[in-house]
Amino acid sequence: MRTKFRKRKAYGRLVVPFLSLICFSYFGFHALHGTFGLESASHLEVRRAELAAELAALEAEREALEKRVALMSDGSMEADMLDERARYMLNVARPDEVVYFIDRAN
Repeated sequence: MRTKFRKRKAYGRLVVPFLSLICFSYFGFHALHGTFGLESASHLEVRRAELAAELAALEAEREALEKRVALMSDGSMEADMLDERARYMLNVARPDEVVYFIDRAN
């Protein structure tokens, strides 16, 4: 005599937990290592600190340039200073002159 009922397979009960484990693993991996994950957040923080330091250096350079421009544009600029800057920027000197370049970065 046959019955219409079949015995349930053991692996049939494991399908939903297995799929759930795969989904949790996928999202967990990307939460740590993905584009917006925890690991990339630390890299972004390091990059932000580097850019903040670069910005501070550029702002200091800009202020120094603004001071030099203010000295030139307030009407009190002497012809000698203008001549010196023009010669330095254009790399021009008279034949009877000796020019010493001093690096101000050091």
